[in-house]
Amino acid sequence: MGLEDRAKAIGKNIEGKAQEALGNLTGDPQDQAEGQAKQVEAKGRHAVEDAKDKAKEIID
Repeated sequence: MGLEDRAKAIGKNIEGKAQEALGNLTGDPQDQAEGQAKQVEAKGRHAVEDAKDKAKEIID
């Protein structure tokens, strides 16, 4: 399930970057903030997956 979770995180990051860029173009601070929040969420998901990978390496 790790690959699926990583793919979702990548998708969330792309979505956030697009929303932030739209906010920059339109001058909408709400879109900018929401886009940045999605990118932070994606980074958190990646960190969780990295931790899972490290734990699996230790167990193996």
